[in-house]
Amino acid sequence: MARMKKQNRTGLPQGLPSKTQILEFIQGSPTPAGKREIAKAFGLKGQEKIALKKRLKDMAEEGLIDGKRTAYHRMGGVPKVTVLKVVEIEDGAPVAVPENWETDGGQKPPRLVVKESKKLAALKRGDRFLARTEETDRGWIAHPMKKLPARTEGLMGVVEMDGGGKPWLAPVDKRVRESAPIGDLGEAKEGELVLAERMGKSPRAKVKVIEVIGDPLAPKSFSLIAIAKHGIPHIFPDGAMEEANAVSDLPLSVDQREDLRDVPIVAIDPADARDHDDAIWAEPDDKGGYRAIVAIADVSFYVRPGGALDREARKRGNSVYFPDRVVPMLPEILSANVCSLVEGEDRAAMACHMHIDKDGKVTDWRFTRAIVRISGNIAYEDAQKAIDDGSADDVLKHLWGAWKLLHRARVARDPLDLELPERQVRLNDAGQIEEIAVRERLDAHRVVEDFMIAANVAAAKALEAKKAPVVYRIHETPSREKLTAFKDYLATQGRNFALGQVITPGLFNRMLKDIADPAEKALIMEAVLRSQTQAYYGPANAGHFGLALGSYAHFTSPIRRYADLLVHRALVDAYKLEQPRPKNHDIPESSGLSDRDRTALSQITDAISQTERRAMEAERDTIDRYVAAWLSGRVGEVFDTRITGVQGFGFFATIEKLGGDGLVPVSTLGREYFSYDEAAQKLTGESSGTTYAVGDRLKLKLAEANALTGALKFEVPDSDGAPIERRGERPAPKKKPFVKGQGAPRQKHSQGQRGRPKNIRHQGRGKKR
Repeated sequence: MARMKKQNRTGLPQGLPSKTQILEFIQGSPTPAGKREIAKAFGLKGQEKIALKKRLKDMAEEGLIDGKRTAYHRMGGVPKVTVLKVVEIEDGAPVAVPENWETDGGQKPPRLVVKESKKLAALKRGDRFLARTEETDRGWIAHPMKKLPARTEGLMGVVEMDGGGKPWLAPVDKRVRESAPIGDLGEAKEGELVLAERMGKSPRAKVKVIEVIGDPLAPKSFSLIAIAKHGIPHIFPDGAMEEANAVSDLPLSVDQREDLRDVPIVAIDPADARDHDDAIWAEPDDKGGYRAIVAIADVSFYVRPGGALDREARKRGNSVYFPDRVVPMLPEILSANVCSLVEGEDRAAMACHMHIDKDGKVTDWRFTRAIVRISGNIAYEDAQKAIDDGSADDVLKHLWGAWKLLHRARVARDPLDLELPERQVRLNDAGQIEEIAVRERLDAHRVVEDFMIAANVAAAKALEAKKAPVVYRIHETPSREKLTAFKDYLATQGRNFALGQVITPGLFNRMLKDIADPAEKALIMEAVLRSQTQAYYGPANAGHFGLALGSYAHFTSPIRRYADLLVHRALVDAYKLEQPRPKNHDIPESSGLSDRDRTALSQITDAISQTERRAMEAERDTIDRYVAAWLSGRVGEVFDTRITGVQGFGFFATIEKLGGDGLVPVSTLGREYFSYDEAAQKLTGESSGTTYAVGDRLKLKLAEANALTGALKFEVPDSDGAPIERRGERPAPKKKPFVKGQGAPRQKHSQGQRGRPKNIRHQGRGKKR
């Protein structure tokens, strides 16, 4: 009778384990299992350890295990503890892949759902972290242990050669200070914009060029840089394109829709609009009010939950608008064609019918699925001109008449009234910068905006009345901490602010209205902006402080915002507007909310709030690059500027009527020592008493303009127009772009430090065209 193998204290049989036993041990071990741990577990000694080493080598060659001598894992699996990188946010949960993944068979890296960790802040796309991994019946799970330093995001830069002829990657992200050595140049040449990847684990490892983009100063490069840097999905997968082509042929049944083709509904948009998702109409009633219709593209008819189109739209969250291109949420066949409300074409629409009383209040509403034929696509400027010169037809006159009532109600509501100028980059046919200016604000913009706000409120209240799920657009009241900081700041300006009072938008409006001095008003307005919270999407209503509204949802732009698409689906269910697809179409049946929409609404709204912030940062970065390119030929000129942020190392200023934030380092302010008052957001010279504070207007000389990073640098000129003497015995050497170890200008600031306004956009429009 064969002897039973002895067991050690681990409960495992002693003696050289079989390949199956080794695999079971590796997979079941809660900690990394290397040669040492396996030998200890099976009680191996002497020659058995040598035999184990050979067996592990054989298993690796057979493709059974992978990893290093100190930590093995099943081939095709993930090490127990490894570095992961977040590649996307899906329904609010980060999804990660192993940062270093190599297989002989070319298998795709496994995707791990990241569990929430109370010890770590929420992970976002691109974050690197050390994690303990776990394989379950439902897939791989990652348990974060430690967040790791970021590597160069996207590894995009310009190829530069040093004095010895060695290539370096000069970064195009102004937050990255150091150039990286290039180990594999590929086909790239000096001066070209490229994408690269690291050739090792160290942040100082050499990089390999994987794609040549071309001329870094070509205007098209600026948006490409932002797309790569922020990881914006811009290529539609084949499944989404196939479904888009299929649904574009869906027939519109007049029998199942309200026929509004005879109603002269018009779409008023920017002259360069790439999509048209809303149109409006109004007509006087016999009681001093108006009947009105806001018709919105019926995207929910084409993009149904659960399909490939829906998955990609949710992943993108929204369209991203750049001066030279748009990265749409939906394929162009839908966003710019089938769904777009263009003149003279029958289109599917979700219609919001409203009644506006003589005081401008919307007293009732209803929602239908309709078929519309837009009577005109009108540019804002053309609509305004027609009203101003008296040539407008009754359609426009009625719209303006209804708007005057809506505006009356808006004034009574007293929403937050801040001046938020929007920079507009105009390109010529060759894609070159023609002009950068602040977009003119017309009554035509306000007309459309107030109609959209009215429809958004109606959508929220209609869903509440039906006890249906709502994706709210939320802008919360400023927090106690922000109000305390605001109070402390006003005290430094000799002004009082009582924390015990009810905080309303009108409170801020009256404060600003009472300030006569433009410089002081700008200063206080910056402080008001800093006190505001950031708007977001969520299923639990917390009101919209900026608009002074109790219930608000985004309903009016489903072509470019996933939040609006969810609101449309909820309305389909609430008003029983379902229109099943024809049986010969292989697309999802329902166009209302899916079970996933309902159960994971909180996670979905968190995710699309993040994609919105990503889009805003990408759009802003790109505009900064265009502005820097526009100004690169004007280095040395003196501009009228306004200080937007102050820190101990210097202050930031923006060129009036143009934008473009630039740093004035404190080291360039002369030999005098400047003290920093954080509460007052002010630098003060100890000898002269000269102060630099947020909101101050002053003339500054443009010293540097880096189009690749979007960074500007200013200097304070003296009375003769020359820079004042620098601090120190010798002037700082003039920097050359893209030299080894230099990279972007050293700007240690965050967006909050720059004094930029938070995202409190609330209009139904707000289109970046």
